[in-house]
Amino acid sequence: MTVKAPALTLDWDQVIGWRLRRHHLDERAPASELVPVVSEITGLHAQIMSSAELTAWARVDGLAGGAVADALWRDRTLVKTWAMRGTLHLLPAGEYPLWQAALSTRRGYQLASWQRAFGITLEQLEAMLVAIEQSLDGQVLSREALAAEVARRTGSAELGEKLRSGWGSMLKPAASRGKLCFGPSEGQRVCFTRPDQWLAGWREEDPEAALLETARRYLRSAGAVTREDYARWWGVQAPQGGRVLRALGDELVPVEVGGTRAFALAADADEIAGSAPVGTVRLLPAFDQYVVTATRHAETLMPGPFKERVYRSQGWLSPVLLAGGRMLGTWRQEARGRRLGVTIEPFTKLPAAVRRQAAAEAERLAAWTGTTLDLTWSEP
Repeated sequence: MTVKAPALTLDWDQVIGWRLRRHHLDERAPASELVPVVSEITGLHAQIMSSAELTAWARVDGLAGGAVADALWRDRTLVKTWAMRGTLHLLPAGEYPLWQAALSTRRGYQLASWQRAFGITLEQLEAMLVAIEQSLDGQVLSREALAAEVARRTGSAELGEKLRSGWGSMLKPAASRGKLCFGPSEGQRVCFTRPDQWLAGWREEDPEAALLETARRYLRSAGAVTREDYARWWGVQAPQGGRVLRALGDELVPVEVGGTRAFALAADADEIAGSAPVGTVRLLPAFDQYVVTATRHAETLMPGPFKERVYRSQGWLSPVLLAGGRMLGTWRQEARGRRLGVTIEPFTKLPAAVRRQAAAEAERLAAWTGTTLDLTWSEP
């Protein structure tokens, strides 16, 4: 992707200040704003549900312990599905048709290499998708029950078995095509249902227009990013990411951040330039969206070469101690009956004010979980 001469030169403090505000990490939003917050940070990463809840907790004041679960299963204002990078996310239910339409443009399952890897033809996959939609008509089914019903409808025990195995590889195309989303679990068994029936206000969205709108939303939360940043977030190759950004045309302006050419929304550029980080301290959970956003330029937000302590093998992202928008350490928690053990591991020696605020955040976490805090510091 050709990058024009920068229209604006920024430093990382300006971008960080913008991101903190857009991610509600400068000041927590009121409890009534849970769903708008989820919208503004482009969803909650939900490979681990407790991390999704803590992502909301870090941004929403007075959040009830069961608020995220209630929004998912009682109020249906959030929906759980496979989204960016093929990973599980919680998205605002009212925006689900937009995200689903955008996700439908990712058709890796049409590649012969994908079909060979999973031992299925495109014809078989299409038959499976039809059977999934029919099986979930008016129903919430466990994965096992859905697999059995698909096998019955297609007359193929092999297709039923493929739905039972793996990490949802056969379910992800169904999700991207709008054939299924998660429903309330049966004990430990995950369940699925049809989003057009589970969610209110179903509508069809134009896929290409939806793809551009989701890219805008990412830029609104990230401030200034490269083609590679966007591609990494969405889960495509850099040239594909560049195609999407080019399609935004004059909505984008080229900028330079710390010597790197990047892009920002023209409507946001002046506000980014006028931003500065505040000194808030937060304990961000594993897979927090702020940390995901910084994946390709994380060391610019760290006091040294500590990236491997946060961005670990097999795609694992550690919980992070965030101060002034910079990642200054990691932390972990352990439930011990009625006590909560929290261990904070700074990368370098911390200012006393940061330690005090981090301890206060740990106390807040213990209070939220209804436990008593046991706080331990691991010295760098």
